[in-house]
Order: sequence, then structure tokens, then C-alpha cells
Amino acid sequence: MDFISRAFSGYPSQQKVAEELLRSGIRVEKGIAYCNAIKLSDSAIGAACGVDRRVVRSTLDRIDSDPKLRNAFASMSCIALYSGAAREMGCTTIDIEPDNCRAPGILADITRVISDLGLSVRQAVVANRNNDDDQHLLIVLDGIAPAEIIYMLRNCRGVKTVTLL
Repeated sequence: MDFISRAFSGYPSQQKVAEELLRSGIRVEKGIAYCNAIKLSDSAIGAACGVDRRVVRSTLDRIDSDPKLRNAFASMSCIALYSGAAREMGCTTIDIEPDNCRAPGILADITRVISDLGLSVRQAVVANRNNDDDQHLLIVLDGIAPAEIIYMLRNCRGVKTVTLL
């Protein structure tokens, strides 16, 4: 995100850490990182980001010292993404790539199709794969979706690809 790039301009390793914290929904309060109520060590974050723990400490201190960053990161919360475990939970995951991720109405058309088929959405998450222009909508449905859902969703406005996972 742009506010991260601006805040960490000239500090690429810290920027990498901040972006991963943001992507993972890690909350930062008083210079300490949390995954919901679980306190995370600087070393563990560093290992996940491929940087030294001291870079993590500098990043957390910078976040804590900047009011905009502090407020943004203090408001973060982690959520479980069910798509990887959906099959074991008896659910279906659908990965939808839009033609243009900024076009309005895509989600509305998709959920209308799902509703018309009498299916229930357990979770819907827009996920960035590599950058803001590479977004995918991951939908986890209760139960097994019928095969025709692929064709029906593919014909929705703004949908580029549909994949059942």
C-alpha cells in the first residue's frame, strides 16, 4: 500500500516487514506484534520475512512512533482463511479472478448466482496474490457446489476466470 511505501521509503527491509504484517493482519500495540491475542516474537517475524530480528524491532518501533502507522496497525485483526481446509470441512472453494478488480457490481452478481442455486456462503475474501492489480475473490460455500456453477459464474459481469479448488 502507498502509505507503507511512503513511511518506509529508503528502508526496504523494514518495508518488507511492514507489508507482511499488514498482509497477515498483525496488530502492533506499544511496539509489540500480535496475531489476535497471541504475542509474536521479533525473531519469529524476522524468520518469516527473511530478515534479522533487529530489522523487525526497528520496524515495530517506527510503526509505534508514527501516529498514522500506529493507528492503522493497532486496528488490525487476523482472520482464518478457510479455502485451504474447505474440502476437509465438506465445503467448496471457488477462486474468481476479475477482468478489472476495481469494477463495481462483480461481487453482487456472483452472490446472486450463488443464492439462486440455493447455496450458502461460509466465507468470501478478496485476496491479493502479488499486487493490488492481481486480486482474486475466494468464496467458500457450504457443501458441494454443482458443476454448472462454473459456467454461471463465468457469465457474470467482470469475471475473467473461475476455478473450483
